[in-house]
Amino acid sequence: MNFLFLVVLFGGVCYASSDVSIEPLVDHVVVLKVPHRGRTEEEVPLVCGRDNLTQDVFWKKDGMELNPPLKGNRITVLVEEMEGGNYSCHLSPGGQYLNHTIIFIQLDSEERVILKEKSPEEGRFRETECVMCVCVFESCGGSKRSSVPPGHIHCSAPNYTGPFRCSWTRADSRSNAAVLLLQATRNGQQIPCELDAGGSGVLCQDNSCSYKEEQHHILFTIHVHSYSRLETYTKAFYLKDIVRPGALSNLQMDNAKVFSWSYPDSWEKPCSFYGLNFQYRVVRHNHPCDSNTAILVNTTDDTKFEVNVKAKKYVFCVRAQDKYTQGPFGPWSSCVVTKEEAGCQPLSPGQRK
Repeated sequence: MNFLFLVVLFGGVCYASSDVSIEPLVDHVVVLKVPHRGRTEEEVPLVCGRDNLTQDVFWKKDGMELNPPLKGNRITVLVEEMEGGNYSCHLSPGGQYLNHTIIFIQLDSEERVILKEKSPEEGRFRETECVMCVCVFESCGGSKRSSVPPGHIHCSAPNYTGPFRCSWTRADSRSNAAVLLLQATRNGQQIPCELDAGGSGVLCQDNSCSYKEEQHHILFTIHVHSYSRLETYTKAFYLKDIVRPGALSNLQMDNAKVFSWSYPDSWEKPCSFYGLNFQYRVVRHNHPCDSNTAILVNTTDDTKFEVNVKAKKYVFCVRAQDKYTQGPFGPWSSCVVTKEEAGCQPLSPGQRK
């Protein structure tokens, strides 16, 4: 198979004109990098292939014949503004396909429009409004959180064995966006990843020893395109900063006062080495666990707690956090207590707020 290559000018690895550069990304893909969006016209040199020097070569753009026609093994195409495309070469206007290249345009500015910038579902925060407080419903304020900066990519891991997932959300106006290339590395070593079928997430497996302290961060990079526009997003993190424990196991209640639970099924053993802290909250009946009218809030490293409140109807909520890194909290689990009955269950995603 013929491989596309760029005409290399001035002996460099890319062609550059003032602040504009043309760089290969992967086979059959080149990126025209411009400093900002505006009226730009840049010439991009292309070669069909070394094997076609003595043959008549005709070019098409996105499968359509060009007007006026472009002929020859070596050509120069004019790319205007954000109008890239797929340029293919053939033996005749309707003849055998020989080769192709796709030209994407990438702005060097920090403007990002393809993926949404969002805050994580559950971020790192500490409860600061009261410690072991029992207060009137309206007087115990909501959680004061040390803000987690929003981002385009969010990653999490259920434990330290190596699997982690990263996800992103397309902007409403860019539903057609697709992943062109993604890569995860640690200290220059590739981490295998598999893209989800929907193209909005990836599952990776880091094979570093879970008992060793991390010396190097993981660097995750994704190249996403919408039509001819290309954007690159990166995220650097340590696994310890994204580990988020799963839902707690065996949450139960004894005499409507003593609640007990177990470590998440997905959490590593021994618990003495992989310790957890547990945050519990008591909120009013029919209120979500993150309600700003909490009756009682505190943390513990024990797996049981006795509730002593005057309210007869309430919700007991509990979730886990790595004891040593104080990373992201896991999902809430809860018990609903009423005069008639009491029941414990993990919360659905809509109830975890």
